[in-house]
Amino acid sequence: MRIEIPERKRLVHEMRIPIRWGDMDAMGHVNNTSYFRYLETLRIAWMQSIGCPPAPQGEGPVIVNAFCNFYRQLEYPGEVLARMYVSDPARTTFETWATLARVDQPDVICAAGGATTIWVDFPKQKAVPLPDWMRAHVAD
Repeated sequence: MRIEIPERKRLVHEMRIPIRWGDMDAMGHVNNTSYFRYLETLRIAWMQSIGCPPAPQGEGPVIVNAFCNFYRQLEYPGEVLARMYVSDPARTTFETWATLARVDQPDVICAAGGATTIWVDFPKQKAVPLPDWMRAHVAD
């Protein structure tokens, strides 16, 4: 199955993630919870690459909604080619999207997911506007 990413989504990060033996379940394929770990690993790697490390005493991103659609099974051994896209910056939020494929079959999407991300002042536990520097990373 070939999944097209709409043009409004902009590719911002790509990485390889090894499929671990422990990612599989009793059915012999990668368990659905592992896909969410792959998506999380991709998001965190992108955020670190743009200078957005965790800042519990300051401001930062919080995931308020996450989803994943499964198209093909992933199995050990192998590596996942994870591609991350961003779109739709609003006052306090932006969208992240991702595709997961095998490195040896980069055009065959095994899963696609995403998350709505909100910018939060952690000590106040309150949404705040996206800072200009972050908006620049997620704007079209």
